[in-house]
Amino acid sequence: MNMPSMKMDGMPASMTEGEVRKIDKETKKITLKHGEIKNLDMPGMTMVFQVKDAALLDKVKAGDKVNFTAEKADGGIVVTAIEAVK
Repeated sequence: MNMPSMKMDGMPASMTEGEVRKIDKETKKITLKHGEIKNLDMPGMTMVFQVKDAALLDKVKAGDKVNFTAEKADGGIVVTAIEAVK
């Protein structure tokens, strides 16, 4: 039986669509306008996120449409994966 909320093998956990508004490599932060983040029960909005790894910021630029994963960590919400949408 396939449940819609089940994680499928090989699929990233709860990717969310968004758009990069600003990148601050010095503080390892990214501003994203995003849709609902289902795994965090968060509605769509524009907000600043910490990134788990500063190298993630080299993969995207302001204005890019992206898919990303965010999780609660270190007392905040951290982007753990991000990729530009082709």
